[in-house]
Amino acid sequence: MQLWQLEAADLAQRIKAREVSCVEAVRSSLARMEAVNPRVNAVVDGCADEALDAAAQADAVLAKGEATGPLHGVPVTIKVNVDQRGHATTNGVEAYRSVVAKDDSPVVANLQRAGAIVVGRTNTPAFSMRWFTDNAAHGRTLNPYNADVTPGGSSGGAAAAVAVGIGAIAHGNDQGGSIRYPAYACGVYGLRPSFGRVPAFNPSGAGERPMVVQLTSVQGPLARSVRDLRLAFAAMAQRDVRDPWWAPAPLEAASTGPVSVALCTELPGYACDPEVADALQRAARRLERAGYRVEPAQPPRLRETADLWLSLTMADSRLLVEEALMRDGDDTIRQAYRAMDAHAPQFDTASYMRALAARTGLMREWALFLERHPLLLMPVSWRHPLPVDADQRGSAAMREILDVQSPLLSTAILGLPGLSVPMGLRHGLPTGVQLVSDRFGEDLCLAAAEVLEAEAGPVAAVDPA
Repeated sequence: MQLWQLEAADLAQRIKAREVSCVEAVRSSLARMEAVNPRVNAVVDGCADEALDAAAQADAVLAKGEATGPLHGVPVTIKVNVDQRGHATTNGVEAYRSVVAKDDSPVVANLQRAGAIVVGRTNTPAFSMRWFTDNAAHGRTLNPYNADVTPGGSSGGAAAAVAVGIGAIAHGNDQGGSIRYPAYACGVYGLRPSFGRVPAFNPSGAGERPMVVQLTSVQGPLARSVRDLRLAFAAMAQRDVRDPWWAPAPLEAASTGPVSVALCTELPGYACDPEVADALQRAARRLERAGYRVEPAQPPRLRETADLWLSLTMADSRLLVEEALMRDGDDTIRQAYRAMDAHAPQFDTASYMRALAARTGLMREWALFLERHPLLLMPVSWRHPLPVDADQRGSAAMREILDVQSPLLSTAILGLPGLSVPMGLRHGLPTGVQLVSDRFGEDLCLAAAEVLEAEAGPVAAVDPA
């Protein structure tokens, strides 16, 4: 087995035992990138020279017998919408190639503090606002399993990179499914942490992010195993004083044994694809065999909660994002934005404040629901991975997509954690399920994901189709 095929945990262990060097690990990852990245376009900003320099320094630390972090020498990738010193934070926009970061964002600093070595920066749609990863600045990222379907978005580059073995861990972020959906589409694990769990801040930003983005957008990991998710999550979640929203909550509770699980199999009036339904039933049976109590149960006002995400997100976007998006964005993001905006109400100040207040009521209802059922098993999406550019077909197609993605939107607007778990292939495409818990309940999601993983084993890196 080559080094790029190893899980991050195994690679870190071998490096610590001095069985392999950090330089060897990084060279293996860079060689894999050179071999497969031209076929998927996942990494759009390579970091080869600085990665090799960092690896040499990491080996010197080992030679001196100094203390090392849990990811010492492990290659990772970073999404191009967060600051990494010396690199452009393009966010998939050609006009932002000149936005070169002078300092690292908290998530980059935390990963590097844990010893990780960045080998490349991954693609995202313009403004990170689509479930499809394509832009005029960097081109299209392809799904490793089938180029005709989306790799997901906005962390499509991150998911594709992990899936093909360019780093065992990828950084992503998720405001409306941007970690979970790409993980689902590319057949890997993706964790959206709770709001407040992982610090976020871009020093290069011209101003503060819109309020609803602050409340819904989180940083998190993608990986090919639950064990690697745990490692990356723990590294990312360390305090950074630059994010006042960060919460000092413990990463693990006293007990994460089998609990009551609510199984959600439909959006009222909307049936899921057979492949999605099959994945949910298989996951439910695995959890039951492990002692979990699974029963059908519908979370409160699912469609209304998802629509609240749309209403509040678009209200903020009109005021603080739209001008830049229309000026600097490419044609695909403009078209997708207009189609989404057509389904969002026009808010005055009073309407906006009422909608923001309604969020608290929904948070309370979901918290009470999750008190009875500490885990929610639901789809990532009601559909098998969507065809490329399905959001470019007008407002009616966008309305369908918004319904399809309601399991992603509803949980995001409430600040809840969600974990996308792969469940094997059907018709040559990945399938998966989503595990959701109350805020700061990632440990419950991870423990259940380990049960699901136990029968199939970690995901192996694939060669692009």
